[in-house]
Amino acid sequence: MSDPHLDVWHRELASRAREFGERHLRAIAPAEDDPAGRCAEVVAQLAEAGLLQAVVPPRFGSADARSIAVMRERLAYYSLAAESVFAAHGHAAHLLAAGGSEGQRARWLPALAAGTSLGALAVAEPEAGADVGGIRTTAVSESGRWRLDGEKTWVTAAARTRLVIVLARSDAGTTGTQGLSLFLVDGEASDLTWRPFETTAALPVADLRLDGVPGALLGKPGAGAAAVESVLTLFRPGAAAAACGLAARGRDEAVRHALARRQFGRALAAFQATKIAIADMTAELLAAQRLATHAAWLVDQGAKDAARQAAAARVFATEAAARVTDLALRVHGSAGLVRGSTVERLLREARALRLREGTNELLKMDLAQSIVEESR
Repeated sequence: MSDPHLDVWHRELASRAREFGERHLRAIAPAEDDPAGRCAEVVAQLAEAGLLQAVVPPRFGSADARSIAVMRERLAYYSLAAESVFAAHGHAAHLLAAGGSEGQRARWLPALAAGTSLGALAVAEPEAGADVGGIRTTAVSESGRWRLDGEKTWVTAAARTRLVIVLARSDAGTTGTQGLSLFLVDGEASDLTWRPFETTAALPVADLRLDGVPGALLGKPGAGAAAVESVLTLFRPGAAAAACGLAARGRDEAVRHALARRQFGRALAAFQATKIAIADMTAELLAAQRLATHAAWLVDQGAKDAARQAAAARVFATEAAARVTDLALRVHGSAGLVRGSTVERLLREARALRLREGTNELLKMDLAQSIVEESR
């Protein structure tokens, strides 16, 4: 990796993550049954390899936006399911580090860094996906203790997820993003029900039902929406990098197939159309990688326009991943249409990338609005 935005230790981390992927992920990625169960084992292996700390903030970890991006790119190259759990774990860790009390941080952060407890973030609801202001999950204080009621969906979680950070409305008299707070919830609480469901991309996701579940306030009341947006900004370059990892796998699979497949007495790679497709995939990939690492560097520098750059990188990289995986499937021809083939799986996963951690349409609206306001 010759990217000037990455330091030596980021490159070393990338190398370690690649070795981890070859050893633990390449073989299991094609198996799409029970993604939550498999990802729990992956998280334990990441912890054993010392890689889980790359997504946990100091003093219990060493995460910055670039290390998160490097890890997410390498994990997504092999398994988007593993990458998604890694990211969700990081969301929880960073929200806890930023808003938790000294006691909360001391209790949970070492366990998150060690992988003995897994973390998840529960924001979306059946009637409130991108519309955070439409959240209906409530948090009511009873004798100084909070109890949560409602339903969350698309919660990324593996088996053994213990810490769930829930965004809920703590002030019934508010609307929109006002009055939303974050709460720490025990993922094994008896009043909490997990309902895993299947997706086209075989991601470890579930619906979450809360029926009077006890919760501990995380941070200041009413500051939940802003805290979630802040952590998503930190992780957005990593979302772009994950798209790069998936696109890189698609390009590499296309090259391997083109070298091995023979048509009309020649390797498929010898045909002009194939070479153009490989060149197009490579150009898209290189552009997306530079945008992702540059955005991560800006976030680490605390640059004023870091959020805008991160959003632009995420939009471009995820759309590029869709184009690259489509080209990879076309290079494979009918072989790419076989259910369970690598490129067929990548094409399904690329669709999910444009919806996770905020849809591309929402990011485009925010990006355009910031440009318009700045130009007035």
